[in-house]
Amino acid sequence: MPEETTPPPAPMRRTPLLIGAVLIGAMIGFGAVYGIVGLKRNASGDPACQPAVALSKKLRPLAHGEVAALTMATSPLRLPDLAFEDADGHPKKLSDWRGKTVLVNLWATWCVPCRKEMPALEGLETKLGGSNFQVVAVNIDTRDPEKPKNFLKDAHLTRLGAFTDPTAKVFQDLKNIGRALGMPTSVLIDGEGCEIGTIAGPAEWDSDDALKLISAAVKPAAAGF
Repeated sequence: MPEETTPPPAPMRRTPLLIGAVLIGAMIGFGAVYGIVGLKRNASGDPACQPAVALSKKLRPLAHGEVAALTMATSPLRLPDLAFEDADGHPKKLSDWRGKTVLVNLWATWCVPCRKEMPALEGLETKLGGSNFQVVAVNIDTRDPEKPKNFLKDAHLTRLGAFTDPTAKVFQDLKNIGRALGMPTSVLIDGEGCEIGTIAGPAEWDSDDALKLISAAVKPAAAGF
């Protein structure tokens, strides 16, 4: 009798595996494309802030000399509605200044460059502060609430409002959007709360260079923009 032989095993069915691999690859590809689109969409920022970017571009030639460190906005960014308190402890928000060009400044008494910068901010507020512009300098001391008030009083800085945030959340809020890397930090915003420019570190805000730039930001038509 012929010897029995065992039939060879049937070939494995690879079709489902191939289909699964194709589907997974397609999903990854779709996810990658969607991710890119999402990033582009997020990078576009707030459309309402496009005028601030256009103004920033026009102001760029004025960012020299004493304000050469000012980084002008290149993409539309609306600042978060920063919350803090006034000298009487009443709650304030950045949106309270809607319609005004504002220089938001974060400072602290323990920050030596901050203390040195305050007289220049006082000078800027004295020269340009009014219905169309204001310096909003927010102190972020977290311990003694009287210390920043006493500093302003002793330094005879009477034009700057004694705005405070003892939680220092305003710093974290700006840090979260990449606009607070150290102290002091200043952000120039338009009447819609959109970034025009940001500077990390102190500046001579009452210098001719700064006054020309801020004046042009407040009244671009008068500056020929």
